Amino acid sequence: MIGRPGVPSEIAGWLALFLAVVIAQRMTELILSSRNARVLLARGAREHAAGHFPLLISVHVLFPIALVAEVLLLGARPSAMWVLWGAIWALAQALRYSAVRALGDRWNVRILVLPDTPPVRTGPYVWLRHPNYLAVVLELFAAPMMFGAWRTAIVISLLNLIALRVRITAEERAMGSSGFAPWQRMPSVIRSFMDLS
Repeated sequence: MIGRPGVPSEIAGWLALFLAVVIAQRMTELILSSRNARVLLARGAREHAAGHFPLLISVHVLFPIALVAEVLLLGARPSAMWVLWGAIWALAQALRYSAVRALGDRWNVRILVLPDTPPVRTGPYVWLRHPNYLAVVLELFAAPMMFGAWRTAIVISLLNLIALRVRITAEERAMGSSGFAPWQRMPSVIRSFMDLS
């Protein structure tokens, strides 16, 4: 399907490689999340706001489908700025995995909160309240733009922002119920922009 006539084989190859990387990342993250969930639940963690999770899954499943459709059916093609978008995507990966590393076994795709446990304040959490979510925002915009798929970048980004608003609000409430006081070290302008509750 990816190599059908009309799609340059080089673009089809890069798209296939990119999708393989993204799928491998997501599968690895799900395995890690499952392992971490077992550890957290054994330590007394409680899951919060489980109902929002299908919304997040929908965004991440729709993303590669929309990307492939825009490249194959609508003829999206990389622009001269693909290198810039690729660099932003790579930086987003570095930010995300530094957040995963900082959280250690507390990182999860679900909202699992350990009672009486302070928030992590190492790694990128020293400077950012939600570095993992910032990384996903950058990733879901930059990745389609690498292929010139601006429609996918806009639609998926808007859907992701809706999902993140629900997620961050639920996470803040869950953390509040475990004694978490919202982090106040960031500049007030950024703090007011990021406060979605």
